[in-house]
Parts: sequence; C-alpha cells; structure tokens
Amino acid sequence: MKHLAAAILATSCVTALAQTGFQFDFSHQSPPGWTHVAATNLYSPAAGHGFEPGAELSGMDYVTSEKPFLFSVKLPEGNYAVTALLNDKSGEAVTTVKSEQRRLMLEKVQIHPGTAAARTFIVNVRTPRIADGKKVNLKQRELETETVDWDEKLTLEFNGRHPTLRALVITPTNVPTVYLTGDSTVCDQPAEPWNSWGQMLPRFFKPDVAVANYAESGESIRSSLGAHRFDKVFSLMKKGDYLFVQFGHNDMKDKATNALETYQANLKKIVQRTRDLGGTPVLVTSMERKAGVDHDTLADYPQTVREVAREENVALIDLNAMSRVFYQALGDDLGKAFQDGTHHNNYGSYELAKCVVAGIQSARLPLAQSIVADFSGFDPAKPDAVATFEMPASPTASTDKPLGN
Repeated sequence: MKHLAAAILATSCVTALAQTGFQFDFSHQSPPGWTHVAATNLYSPAAGHGFEPGAELSGMDYVTSEKPFLFSVKLPEGNYAVTALLNDKSGEAVTTVKSEQRRLMLEKVQIHPGTAAARTFIVNVRTPRIADGKKVNLKQRELETETVDWDEKLTLEFNGRHPTLRALVITPTNVPTVYLTGDSTVCDQPAEPWNSWGQMLPRFFKPDVAVANYAESGESIRSSLGAHRFDKVFSLMKKGDYLFVQFGHNDMKDKATNALETYQANLKKIVQRTRDLGGTPVLVTSMERKAGVDHDTLADYPQTVREVAREENVALIDLNAMSRVFYQALGDDLGKAFQDGTHHNNYGSYELAKCVVAGIQSARLPLAQSIVADFSGFDPAKPDAVATFEMPASPTASTDKPLGN
C-alpha cells in the first residue's frame, strides 16, 4: 500500500498533484491524503463522487467486476488529466476505459500478473453554458439520453475482461484541445451498437492533447451555427487549439437554391474565425454512405470542401476518398462496418478514426506529434480484419437510429 502514490507519480504525465485535483483510492486501506472509495459508494451530488447505479463490484486491494462499471466525479468544465492505476493479481484482467459518452480512452490494457500499472489520458468536460451568457440550444435527445456529455461531472467507464481499478488521480490540465464539429457520423453516439469516428479518436492521442467532441446527430453547418455550437467552441478556443469540421450528410438535403453556396461561405467564415483566435482549422470531407462503394452519395459537397481547403490554404483530411477505398477493401464484409446505410458500428468507426489519424500525418499537422506510439500508420485498402476486431460493448444499447441519414 505504501507504494501506491509512488506508482502513480512514476508516470511521466503526472509529475505533481494539483491542489484542485482529486486522489481516489479503491483499496481497503487508503494512504494518507487519499479519498477512500468503497465498492458500495454510489454517486450523489452531495458527495461529488461515486459509482453509478448498476455497478457490481468486488475486491480488496482494488475493485473489479464481471461487467462494466462507471465512476463519476463532479467537476467544472475543462480538460483533465486522468491517471488510472490498474491492478492485476491473476493475469486475467484486460481493461478498456471509456469516458463521458463512450469516448474510447484506453484500449485493452493488460499488465503482468501480480503487478499494477498507471495509464494517463485526457478527458474534456463541458456544459451548455457560453461565457457571454448564451447557451448551446440542445436537442431533446441531448437532454434525455445524451446528458452525460453535458452534465457537470466526469464519468469513466471501466470495461473488458475483469476490468480493475486501484486508484485514480484527476487534475486540471491546460493542454491543446482538438474540437470536433459535425453530424451523427462524428458525434459521441450514446448507445450500442451505434458509434462514430469522433468517439474513437481520443484513443489515438498521447496524454498531451484533449479531444472535445461538439458534433451532434442531425446537424448541418447552418443548424450548428444557429444552435450556438460554434459559438461555444469559439468561446473556449485558445492559441494552439484545433477545429476539425466535417459536414455534408445533412447539408445536402437543404432544398434552397443557394444551399451549396451558403455551405461554402459558412465553411470560409468558420476557417477565418478559427484563425483569428489562434487555432488551426482542419477540413474533413464526409465519408460516403454504404452505397458509396459504387457511386457518389454526397453530391458536390465533398468537392466543395476540397475547393475551400485549396482556396483558403487549409489542412484537408479527405475522409470521403479514404472511406471509398476502405469500403471497397471490405468486399463482402462491407455490411459488418455499418448499422444502417449511413451510420457505423464500433468496427467501422474505429477504422474511420484510423483514416483520420493517418490524414493528420499526411497533412503534416504539428498535432501528428501527439499520436500514440502504437499507431504505425493506416492504409484504408488494408483495413483490420473484421473477424479479429473486438471492442467491449458499453452497458447502454438502443435500436433507435441516430438523427440524420
């Protein structure tokens, strides 16, 4: 037990414990200065921390379970460095960690039997409030089934085979933020089996950058501007941050005669505003729908994004082109990447996230320096085998389709 703090502090990403941070210990005897959390402690606003209902935990020197369990901490809006001390006595534990609304942070961490190891990642916590008194106009589903992305707490999901947790250190951090804006193919989908590349993306970054996903199902550029989603991002943006913009699936349904011209003009305004604030804009063409393996399904919208990127000298990730190569490579397995004609499952979104990460490298963005060491590049013509892909399912599932198609 006396080595607990030392094990946490030995990680390169946590060199000091901020006074505003938290130190939680889940063993039966906590070191001085640490907050003890028993397996029976459920979250309440008064306590400000605890396990979410449904946790079935056991263990003495750490907590573990045969099913996923969630732990929450009440925190102000911002970016947080989270260091989890994972313990394994038997060699059977393989822990995957997701945050907030199923954002993948750590994937299948397995450590040597009889040892503990610390892993650090960055989580963004947000609320709808905007500094100038406005707020994001949330959709009804965001107020009902997607509240975890907008509430005033950080929620962590521990999943996998016998997931374990010995201790947590949570501290505020001022790392650069990668803001994501877009539609249902980018956003944090709330329930299995639906998934989007934006919620897979954090897994591919070192703990020196945060991913803040402001995309939402059913959104177009125009509706996101009207709902103050961009106002919220711009109210927080600082020099060194990034803004990834991927729209098209819903924009192309606009029947106005000048819809494409308005889309193009809005893209340029967003690019300029990002630059004015010291951020780096990155334009992402929308991935094709399932039918896009054979023909274009997004009209002139991907090409318009390419033209704006060229005219404004903006970094471009051509996910539209990469997705077609990926779909063609899947052949008869194409359907195993989708949940319907537009939306993806864990496998499809994971592979598309890899396409985006490869695009960051190809665009030679400084952000590429923050890509994790175990990412060795990705060729969409040679995707990971569907048969061997595995992602632990989160507890919440739904047959309801995301908004938009």
